Amino acid sequence: MPAQPRYDFYGPIHKGLRLGLSHLLLRLGSQDFADPAGTADLLADLRAQLTLSAAHLEHEESQLHKALEARLPGAARTLEDQHRGHQTRFAQLARLMAALETAPVAERPAHGHGLYLAFSAFVAEDFHHMHEEETVTGPVLRHLFNDEELQAIEMTIIASLTPEENIAYMRLMLPAMTPAERAGLLAGMKAGAPAEAFTAVIELAAKPTLKARDFDRLAGELGIAA
Repeated sequence: MPAQPRYDFYGPIHKGLRLGLSHLLLRLGSQDFADPAGTADLLADLRAQLTLSAAHLEHEESQLHKALEARLPGAARTLEDQHRGHQTRFAQLARLMAALETAPVAERPAHGHGLYLAFSAFVAEDFHHMHEEETVTGPVLRHLFNDEELQAIEMTIIASLTPEENIAYMRLMLPAMTPAERAGLLAGMKAGAPAEAFTAVIELAAKPTLKARDFDRLAGELGIAA
């Protein structure tokens, strides 16, 4: 019988972040930046995504990296250096978005293309960073911590989220996960979270983001109304 897979600390959230970033990259590449309303909507969504990405870095540093350094000093140094690079990129993207919003209409396509190129560079850097976390840091975590300890770190992060942040992350994660991963995550939430929190995730994250057939399958697995 195959060995039971170890707890995957990074997988679900990274799948969600990759999905959100990829969608925004496609939208930036096809956006008519001379369209004020469409551009405003896109920039609002981009700012929301970058806020989630920045908060994710802070969660890792304040909880996971702190625990990792306590067990193996220096183990989080490269990750935190990469996080500092992300912070620099966030500041650059904020400046480019502000410049786009205040530019004359005739100049906005050029500003928009510059924003697209800078964002594509950030996405490439972040994808590389997440790959390193999953393939290099992940095995180190599984060597230093047991599954219960890793789950406890993740639960501490989740407990620090506002309800709005939790829904925002769930809206990214649920459509990016496999059906089995999705059902497992929400079954655990149904069993352990307050009923109102579980209902909010179903109504505000699962239903709006999943295809009808995927939601019907999930509802059947969870024993809830479709």
